[in-house]
Amino acid sequence: MIDTASGADRPAYHVMAPAQVVAQLDVDPDQGLSTTEAERRRTCFGDNRIADEDRFRPLLLLVRQFTDVMILILAAAAIVAGLIGEVTDTVAILVIMVLNAVVGFVQDFRAERALQALKSLATPTVRVVRDGGVTTVSDTDLVPGDVVLLEAGNIVPADMRVIETSDLTIDEAALTGESVPVVKNAAASLADDAALGDRVTMAYKGTLVTRGRARCLVVGTGAATELGHIAGLMRERERPMTPLQKRLASFGRWLSLAVLGICIIVLAAGLLRGEPPLLMVLTAISLAVAAIPEALPAVVTIALALGAKRMAAEMALIRRLPAVETLGSVTDICSDKTGTLTENRMRAERFILANGETRSTPPPADAPDWQPYLLAMALNNDVEPRAGGEPLGDPTEIALWQAVEAAGVERRTLLRDWPRRLEVPFDAGRRRMTTVHAGPNGPVAIVKGAPEAVLPLCTRQHGAEGDDMFDRPAAEARATEAAGQGFRVLALAMRDLDALGDALDADEVEADLTFLGLVGMVDPPRAGVKEALDLCRSAGIRVTMISGDHPATAAAIAMRLGMRDDGDRVLIGAEVAMLGDDQRRTIIPETRVVARASPEQKIDIVTALQASGRIAAMTGDGVNDAPALKQADIGIAMGQKGTDVAREAADMVLLDDNFTTIVSAVRQGRRIYDNIRKFIKYTMTSNAGEIWAIFLAPFVGLPLPLLPIQILWINLMTDGLPGLALSVEPAERNVMARPPRPPGEHVFAGGMWQHIVWVGLLIGGLTLGAQAWAYHAGSDNWQTVAFTVLTLSQLAHALAVRSERASLLRIGLLSNPLLLGAIALTLLLQLAVVFASPLQPIFKTTGLSAVELVVCLTLPLIVLIAVEAEKWLVRRGLLYRSGDEVPGFAKTQAEVEHQCAKREARR
Repeated sequence: MIDTASGADRPAYHVMAPAQVVAQLDVDPDQGLSTTEAERRRTCFGDNRIADEDRFRPLLLLVRQFTDVMILILAAAAIVAGLIGEVTDTVAILVIMVLNAVVGFVQDFRAERALQALKSLATPTVRVVRDGGVTTVSDTDLVPGDVVLLEAGNIVPADMRVIETSDLTIDEAALTGESVPVVKNAAASLADDAALGDRVTMAYKGTLVTRGRARCLVVGTGAATELGHIAGLMRERERPMTPLQKRLASFGRWLSLAVLGICIIVLAAGLLRGEPPLLMVLTAISLAVAAIPEALPAVVTIALALGAKRMAAEMALIRRLPAVETLGSVTDICSDKTGTLTENRMRAERFILANGETRSTPPPADAPDWQPYLLAMALNNDVEPRAGGEPLGDPTEIALWQAVEAAGVERRTLLRDWPRRLEVPFDAGRRRMTTVHAGPNGPVAIVKGAPEAVLPLCTRQHGAEGDDMFDRPAAEARATEAAGQGFRVLALAMRDLDALGDALDADEVEADLTFLGLVGMVDPPRAGVKEALDLCRSAGIRVTMISGDHPATAAAIAMRLGMRDDGDRVLIGAEVAMLGDDQRRTIIPETRVVARASPEQKIDIVTALQASGRIAAMTGDGVNDAPALKQADIGIAMGQKGTDVAREAADMVLLDDNFTTIVSAVRQGRRIYDNIRKFIKYTMTSNAGEIWAIFLAPFVGLPLPLLPIQILWINLMTDGLPGLALSVEPAERNVMARPPRPPGEHVFAGGMWQHIVWVGLLIGGLTLGAQAWAYHAGSDNWQTVAFTVLTLSQLAHALAVRSERASLLRIGLLSNPLLLGAIALTLLLQLAVVFASPLQPIFKTTGLSAVELVVCLTLPLIVLIAVEAEKWLVRRGLLYRSGDEVPGFAKTQAEVEHQCAKREARR
């Protein structure tokens, strides 16, 4: 029975010998399957394609846009506004609802195309052995047991066991995160639990053959491949609600109860006082409608859209609008190493001569001691230079070639003077490559390979005055030290030959070698990443490297970037899998480096952070990153070197593949959330002022200060233009000098609800005070005075809430010209309602006297002064001090600001 299950249920084909796999799959590797048998197996196992479960229905997705609590409340408000004759309010609310639904639908629709990108990774045709001959078939026709012939340039069409290989090298970075192409070895002996990146006997669907040839047996197709397994993981992932969505949902539930309570209390109070029932019903309904900030979805949408536009200008493309705000709440960034923190290319950075002399830059070509060393790097190399472009070849050899160029060596001249005559290609078993050249003084053999494969063959070492005795222990110690620092180490050796024959006996030539030295290569950190990590630390954001690479390599890169100290634990993916849920929640948040992580383990890491109450971002560029990108609170993909799968699964794409862009995006995210809070603070305080005025008027012996039409006018004017203008408020100066907001923090935290209560009471008190002054003075304009004071007090409040801590003088009166324009326009419209005779009958207003107008313009300034005094107390820590902090963070606000100040001083 052929078993092609995926994941842990699949037979350990990477452990089996080729003969065992052949027996398991019941196939002759020389004859292949018969056409009849292949068709039978295709009927049994299905096409070699990744199934796309049609759970994504556009109509259902559109309907979901109208199920949010705030949207339902707005729908009720639209109905109520229509019943009381306020058609304008009804239309405005419906337009806001439709706009919000369309934006959400478009963003979610685009975010569900990851599976299509996964399917596009397969090649259209593949060479297979069937009926004893080689033929070409569609990749979808492959079945378990097919014998496939691979060669350089092929994309591997299915999961396969390598049974015969000739220098087969496969780039698996997109699947495993391994930065160096993997040399495959059909005869290697592996453990059952070998990580995906260590399975040198296997070739996996979607990876790229960079060199060599191979004969392979298909062991998994379609969903039974590792790529299909990743697709399954992505289908299982549901995008989590963003922090803003959670906070607004909670806000909506709270508001619905508050609105109902307002209706009952105001109606009951009015009826008990003897007011006309119809008037009180209309007043209660109007006040309830006014209490709902119907502009909130529009403000949120506009703020997110403008933020997305700014981020695009800074090379960050937002694919889902809610992700803009999520960035501002991020506490942890789980970053892929290869291509994200590093450049995803090899670079020679450690040059060690046989005598131990070490350089971090290429030695000059005219340095006598280094000339044989450079000669070996240049000649034992298969790179093909291209004019005006990147050279073609293996990344390791490209790194050597570029080092030779940087040293000033004319490689073309060398190739002319030292033509290659014979070669023994790199082989996974031998782990070295040998070339023979016809030199000016006779033939020379040059050997390059892993230190453990080259050093045992050396008997001498190159010295300044000729060859010396080979100090093998010293050479091995230097190689081990460089490897421990994260370098991929190669050894260089050469031998003068007596004659050049027609054939090359590898055992004879690769003996009695002269050791030239070692060269260490590394996938270097991207420019600016270290500084970006410093910014993350100052902003209270923890960064964890999650890589499919070797633990030593990942640890060394983390050390270079300052992400970990010597001795800090490096967690292995297999260890993550063995941890219990409680252990993950305690260990993973304290871990800075995770190596050899599989797609499932990346998901486990993100889930553990979320379970511990943190907001996790995940960056990545490979297919193996896609499920975790979708699981994370915000997935961030690389736009240049990233795969289509990763980009489609992500919420944000870095167009420049620069980790530093994330920091700019976080700044925008924090700014947007701050502005949404400012709008909520502003509009709910304004609504509270209206409620206090109407609720308290009967208790102080005053008639109702406002009519229903006046309530709706205030609601439309003050929540409209000034409220929207607050959404474009510039970022506060300390926005990146504070820890992230605690993930569980309510939208009213940080003293907001207290502010809403007391400032609302102040506005209501000023309104009633002005009303009482005019009413007891016998003025017929008492209701217009109350109406105007309430409106202008809210405008004064809009100026005051532009910052939660900084004074208006510090942030600058002119730093948000849109808000000033909105306030000026609202003031003119209010004066028009009061003094324009065509509007007076509609809004039941009367023209004010000069004294009354001065009072109406002066009293609102008290609100501005009072709020500025509140901020003065907040800055001194005398108000709204909270002990809340992000889970796992001991850093205080003072420590964060101190770090930020030091960074600014360095600049």
